[in-house]
Amino acid sequence: MTRDRILSLTGNTLLYGLLSLVFLVTFFPFWQIFILSINDGTDSLRGGFMLWPREFSLDSYATVFSNPEILTAIRTTVLRTVLGVPLTVACIAMLAYVLSKRTLAGSRFLNLFFIFTMYFSGGLIPTYMVIKSLHLIDNFLVFLLPGLINIFWMILVRTFMEQLPKEIEESAEIDGANDIRIFVQVILPVCVPVLATITLFAAIFHWNAWYDSYIYTYKPDLKTLQAVLVKILNQYQTGDMLSQAQQLANENKRIPVTGESIRMTVTMVATLPIILVYPFLQKFFLKGMLLGAVKS
Repeated sequence: MTRDRILSLTGNTLLYGLLSLVFLVTFFPFWQIFILSINDGTDSLRGGFMLWPREFSLDSYATVFSNPEILTAIRTTVLRTVLGVPLTVACIAMLAYVLSKRTLAGSRFLNLFFIFTMYFSGGLIPTYMVIKSLHLIDNFLVFLLPGLINIFWMILVRTFMEQLPKEIEESAEIDGANDIRIFVQVILPVCVPVLATITLFAAIFHWNAWYDSYIYTYKPDLKTLQAVLVKILNQYQTGDMLSQAQQLANENKRIPVTGESIRMTVTMVATLPIILVYPFLQKFFLKGMLLGAVKS
């Protein structure tokens, strides 16, 4: 083997070794939570290192999915994600398309105005007062309307659109297409990679959101899954007061579950669905900037 070949092989080995180490460090905690969720709750109390469940059991999942509060939270979170993601992507795409036009009157001022909001905000109390004045407290729309536009995501889409060849729009204009038709039939298909990216961002945002549910809603049927998870993880058994996880575990004495196994199970229920979304969108990240070629 040549010297360059040996150096290349050594570098690749070190690189793959480092990446494997990073993968193990980040993946193991998640794997441990998963194992504890499918292991017998009373057996998990023994502690010890587990790569596989010692006593396989789905009783914790049966207990979690039989709890009305968690089922309601799952329904609320799914509905929020299903409605919020397309609304967010649509509004961001439309705003980005408008701001990408250099011929727009006051485009520079508008871009600076939106960028300004990335760095400065009114704060928590003024925001709460605005939400209250709009009658969004204890209203499902509080999950959708305040987060319709994310400025950073909008900048990503706007930058992508600005780099598109102007010829694709000019050719559509020659064929008699108006701005709406150009946006829907010409621009959006070309922007599939970046729109898929912000779709994933928006899905993660809506699925993992809990703070707005925590401060803007009081009705139990408006609590999101992550808010319920935070509640369960933050409550521990102290004196005569049982945590919600322990209460769930004690509801049916015949099922061998514990408060710890319930916490691990709820964590998996709240985390796994959004992880499974990524493989379906991964192929869009690998596509080029354009779906076809344009001759100047």
